Amino acid sequence: MAMLSDRERVDWLRLIRTRNVGPATFAALIAQFGSASRAIEALPDLARRGGRKSPISIAGKAEAESELAAAARLGARYIAACEDEYPAALAASDAPPPLLCVKGAVHLLRRPALAIVGARNASAAGIRMARELSHALGQQGLLIASGLARGIDTGAHTGALESGTAAVLAGGIDVIYPPQNEELHHRIGETGVLISELPPGTQPQARHFPQRNRIISGISLGVIVVEAAPQSGSLITARYAGEQGREVFVVPGSPLDPRARGGNALIRQGATLVQTAEDVMEALQPLLRSPLSEPGRQQPLSPPLADQSLIDKARPEILEMLGPTPVEIDELVRQSGLGAAGMAVILLELDLAGRLERLPGQRVALIG
Repeated sequence: MAMLSDRERVDWLRLIRTRNVGPATFAALIAQFGSASRAIEALPDLARRGGRKSPISIAGKAEAESELAAAARLGARYIAACEDEYPAALAASDAPPPLLCVKGAVHLLRRPALAIVGARNASAAGIRMARELSHALGQQGLLIASGLARGIDTGAHTGALESGTAAVLAGGIDVIYPPQNEELHHRIGETGVLISELPPGTQPQARHFPQRNRIISGISLGVIVVEAAPQSGSLITARYAGEQGREVFVVPGSPLDPRARGGNALIRQGATLVQTAEDVMEALQPLLRSPLSEPGRQQPLSPPLADQSLIDKARPEILEMLGPTPVEIDELVRQSGLGAAGMAVILLELDLAGRLERLPGQRVALIG
């Protein structure tokens, strides 16, 4: 298992904080160049070849060191996707966040986790159900994960305070949201674990919540939905869970309650109906016996060989093959005959130029 040096951690943070570098691009850069420092050196030329007109903005060393120091002052630190403390299930997912800012009892992340999510405007019965489920499942050795929102999330965290709970935040590790959960935020930071992929001090924005939800499902073996209206954030978490190969459980609700319609729809689509902790544990037994593997751990690799002359020759053809409709990268490789290493370079060029969108299932689409 790799362990980053202080210098490497700074380089990793610089790379992921660079414009147009998301988790998938980060992983591709590490695979291509073997280290974050070599990837940073290659960024300007890659972006230029991808069609970027202005110089790419690379996060500076001082900026990264300042962010690490700010986390340390808060009692938090950063763990990398290649390190043992990083949640194994999340590392096994497609393009996990390269770095997580964590605070509290970080050893809890080695436990198998289960997420409980649901409506913010939850009913009293729904909150009680979440609290009782999380308490019972926590007593079975599971780490209960949620998003520290009002309603169901609050019930889930509260029920698991004694056994251990993980709160994934949509803002910085020190930003309390919603304000009424200040005491809960503080208690989890002491006896549970707080998780964020954003810099300290970052205020939650709408675009941050789907990213947070992907981490909630990613660290977990499964997701339990308790009360979720159609189009709610909880259904986004359930969708991510399905994409990541996780189990989706739903506590059914009355068809007369709008808060139950989203969850009941998931049951019609094949989610597992659960009413007790025993129902959940029975369904989880195969996963608990065979933990998720860890193909997503981003280890330094030997850079694959790619002939630059072949890449230059193939670039116009690849651009013609790409469009707004998502296509699998393997299909691009098959049709072009370029090879995976060369294709990775061209996609990185377009990515860093802001011209590529990466989608689940190793698919890409051209922007603009």
